[in-house]
Amino acid sequence: MSDRRRTELLDEQTGRLKKALKRFDILFLIIAAVIGLETLGQVSVFGGEALTWLVILAVTFLIPYALMFAEVGAAFSEEGGAYTWVRNAFGRVAGAIASLLTWVTQPIWVGGSMAFLAAETVNTYLLHLPHGSAADYIFKIAFIWCTVLAAIVSLRRGKWLPTSGAMLKLVLLGFFVLTTVLYAAEHGVEGLGGGDLSPTLAGLFGLAPVLLFAFLGFESSNSAAGEMENPARDVPISIARSSAAAALCYILPVLAILLVVPKDDITGISGLLEAVGVVFSVYGPAADTLRTLAAIGFVYILMSQGAAWMIISDRMQAIAAADGAFFGGFFGRFHPRLGTPVRVNLLSGIVSTLFMLAAMQVTGSSAALFTVVLTISISTFLLSYLIVIPAAIRLRTLYPDAERPFRVPLPDRGYAVLGAVAFAWVLLGSWVAVFPGTLEALFGLPYDFEETWGVSHLQFQALTLGTLAALLVLGVIGYVRGAGVRAGGPGPAEGGATPVITPEGTTS
Repeated sequence: MSDRRRTELLDEQTGRLKKALKRFDILFLIIAAVIGLETLGQVSVFGGEALTWLVILAVTFLIPYALMFAEVGAAFSEEGGAYTWVRNAFGRVAGAIASLLTWVTQPIWVGGSMAFLAAETVNTYLLHLPHGSAADYIFKIAFIWCTVLAAIVSLRRGKWLPTSGAMLKLVLLGFFVLTTVLYAAEHGVEGLGGGDLSPTLAGLFGLAPVLLFAFLGFESSNSAAGEMENPARDVPISIARSSAAAALCYILPVLAILLVVPKDDITGISGLLEAVGVVFSVYGPAADTLRTLAAIGFVYILMSQGAAWMIISDRMQAIAAADGAFFGGFFGRFHPRLGTPVRVNLLSGIVSTLFMLAAMQVTGSSAALFTVVLTISISTFLLSYLIVIPAAIRLRTLYPDAERPFRVPLPDRGYAVLGAVAFAWVLLGSWVAVFPGTLEALFGLPYDFEETWGVSHLQFQALTLGTLAALLVLGVIGYVRGAGVRAGGPGPAEGGATPVITPEGTTS
């Protein structure tokens, strides 16, 4: 059990944390991070059955998953979130793997997907920014480092970029849905028959990774639990509200997109703004101005979403480092004045920039590159939950005496069933994300790889498996290099018995 104990460095660094997050901040931090506009187009390309699978996953995945992590997040509210949960359940090695997979998703996603989507938006709706030009590179680098800067400044200041972006996101989506109603009343809509809504295996395999990516992450704010004023009270409420908001913010806009844009005209990289361009015609001469404002807001929202994830995931990885699970002391330090993990923030910016540069070398259109890199981000994120979900199940039985301000009203076996259902979905999504086309071949479904992805099968697997291999090497080296911190000895929990984690995240 010794590898579940806190190190002296971890105790020292968590002493530098500053309480800066109230319930309002937690809610909008989650909304900023989890509700992703970039997935709306990816989902909508599947047509009417996307709505059916959205509803199915909302019921069979989102509800069980949200209930589980509302309990875990309230009961085990130590800074570091998923890393500390996995460490307390399975030990430091497992925690190191889960943390690395979760953390690296964000710089890959910001540098590879979000920067590409933002640049394509600017090029299409605002300024001429050709793919591969010097201006394109400069814009993407600036986009990445703005998200990093928001994570570096103190949380009291940095939280306002995600918060304002989350508010703007809700306003934009609400205005779009309302405008779609006005457009439908004036011009009619695309037909969506019952056959269009019928779920298919091909749709399931194509949609599962994207929808799971869209619905995961509501517990991520616990990475900053040590900076919350009252996580035991605020986390369950914030998860409940944000998960309900997410279901509506995906289902209604996807329905709106499908009603106004012909299925064959929807692209994964700009599905929402394509629909905006159609429905804003109801505003007559003001349509162009409103469309421009929507594009500017869209880019700002993407930046705020990237900043939210940088703020959250970098804290988790810094806690893992302070606990001797990732290169030890160098990355495990929080700035004494800012209270932020500046060194991990800078590392995220470097990784994000390098991945953007690598992705730019893959041949294909911006839309194809966006889709491929988004899928790589999805794969690393989903793989982390193959560890985090079992950890959440085990914490229920391993620490039965831990106070649980919110408890799922099920016995341990029923709670484990919830976890098993969520795990099964994530397992399916992980396989499809890493090895697309294999399940289609197994079930005899037609599948043209290059037509689907816009790149060759070899390019896709080289980038995907190459990323996972590089992560494996990085994780092994990082853990070995953390031996000195681990040897520094446990903190106050030194004693003999396995420590029990209290709702405040301390040990007894």
